[in-house]
Amino acid sequence: MLQLSKSLTNVPILSLRVGGPIAIAVEPIINPHNLKILGWWCKSPGSTVLHVLLVEDVRQVSPNGLAINDDTDLTNPNELVRHKEVLHTHFELIGKDVKTKRGKLGKVSDYSYDSDSMLVIKLYVARPLTKIFSSEDTLIIDRSQIIEITDHYILVKDTDVKVTEEEIAPAAEAAPAA
Repeated sequence: MLQLSKSLTNVPILSLRVGGPIAIAVEPIINPHNLKILGWWCKSPGSTVLHVLLVEDVRQVSPNGLAINDDTDLTNPNELVRHKEVLHTHFELIGKDVKTKRGKLGKVSDYSYDSDSMLVIKLYVARPLTKIFSSEDTLIIDRSQIIEITDHYILVKDTDVKVTEEEIAPAAEAAPAA
């Protein structure tokens, strides 16, 4: 099921063992290479250190929060050697510039993800002020249109349809003469 990114930020983490909240999932950790949500940066009460909650440690996602077994599922980032590169990247999807080869489209204002696979599926791109008066003030970009993701921008395919003269000719012949 597709969900918006807002459902990933500032979410309570509930311990099944304690029977209540033990931390807050502050923001999602997104792998920039495949746009997969790996987990969350978490803040525990009384702790100044951010911990990581991996997606595979979440038992259930409910409207009340993320249910986990207990606080041992919250991991120190230094212990996650396999995800070290992604954790040190601190990749932020919202606010990232989106471009085509011909120019800038806007900035990512939101995204939707599949709650089963935890993959980012669609990017919602807010147009710059110079283009906001066009017919579309928000563009929706599917993950299949993404060509490249860098630290500074996301490159997507051009969406303009190129029509050849051969395709136009039959339409011109079918039009009634004035």
